[in-house]
Amino acid sequence: MNIILLSGGSGKRLWPLSNDIRSKQFIKIFKNENGELESMVQRIYGQIKAVDPDAVVTVATSKSQVSAIHNQIGLDIGVSVEPCRRDTFAAIALATAYLNCVMNVPRDEAVVVCPVDPYVEDSYFECVNRLYEAASKGEKNLTLMGIEPTYPSEKYGYIKPKKNDDGTDGWGFTEKPTAEKAQEYIDGGALWNGGVFAYKLSYVLDKSKELLGTDNYDELFSNYANLKKISFDYAVVEAETSIDVLRYNGEWKDLGTWNTLTEAMTDPIIGDGALNDKCSNVNIINELGIPIIGMGLKDMVISASPEGILVSDKEQSSYIKPFVDEIDQRVMFAEKSWGSYRVLDIEESSMTVKVTLNPGNKMNYHSHDKRDEVWTVIAGSGRTVVDGMEQLVRPGDVITMAAGCKHTVFAGDEGIQLIEVQLGEDINVADKHKYEL
Repeated sequence: MNIILLSGGSGKRLWPLSNDIRSKQFIKIFKNENGELESMVQRIYGQIKAVDPDAVVTVATSKSQVSAIHNQIGLDIGVSVEPCRRDTFAAIALATAYLNCVMNVPRDEAVVVCPVDPYVEDSYFECVNRLYEAASKGEKNLTLMGIEPTYPSEKYGYIKPKKNDDGTDGWGFTEKPTAEKAQEYIDGGALWNGGVFAYKLSYVLDKSKELLGTDNYDELFSNYANLKKISFDYAVVEAETSIDVLRYNGEWKDLGTWNTLTEAMTDPIIGDGALNDKCSNVNIINELGIPIIGMGLKDMVISASPEGILVSDKEQSSYIKPFVDEIDQRVMFAEKSWGSYRVLDIEESSMTVKVTLNPGNKMNYHSHDKRDEVWTVIAGSGRTVVDGMEQLVRPGDVITMAAGCKHTVFAGDEGIQLIEVQLGEDINVADKHKYEL
């Protein structure tokens, strides 16, 4: 099975655990069968592989998420990088061309597109596999998943049965209706549109050529910023008459707010926290190294990370976005392909960062024009290279690098952690030059 996972968004509604780099799909709040925490993208990737171990998975995403994907999934996954935001048709056309032109998937093979962040049970991906098999037969141009509604939601689009102009049975589509209208649709046999569809590569490549002027990956990528900004639903699905719909009636949740996200948590507390027996329906998600205690709370979420602390009534937590938009601060933590970093302190002319390199990983060989740096190794071991001079390092070692000095660190078999103190009058992420080593 070929599958494209659409991974977008900055996830401000789940602040402070999400930021401009870490979207909600990378927050680790679910426990796997080994009792380890995993994120939505890790959970979904595992579910896909459980249904089809040979599935070829490609993530369509922005450049800012590539490191987090490789950190959490590994390098055995395709990534179609969107140079900028151009809505879902351009993203799907680019990812389809990536499969054909870069991964050499033949045009007559099928692919399924689905979002990366629904909370679903394993039968969801069994249905996805059925979509793939239906698309492979090629009897219809598009095969969609229709989700059995459990209530008249105003948050989802609907797939409605209808009669085509020639009298045959077909499907129509509508965006988020009122609750009253939604009930009317459901009574008429409508299904939720979960944004999951399958097609043969040739179908979308032909649409790309028709609507974007090309089906070539390099041309789409280089001209991406100028491509027509339009949704896949509007550009393709709503105009298509050759459609089949397969029903899914298992668990399906959109975990887009703290209220819905905490419903999926198996434990009420993640991280260092405690609640007394007077608390009810309270969740703590704590990524700070300090304890949080809740007393006599009801229907609350408490979330803490280096970005900030949220204490909110669960229902009200869906309205935090305007307040988060007013916050102006640098990204305080991120997962990278090599490990992670967390800002510990910012002063007028210094910044202190905790850097963790996973076993066998390394930084780029680089230099800075406007800042000195000092590394203090606090755990693990590895090897540093400073202006070409190599040195084995272990806890307690201190490495000093003046501005202009080329430097890097290689993690040993256990990984390495170090405290990096940056010193200068103008500390910014753009002050970096990379070199071959």
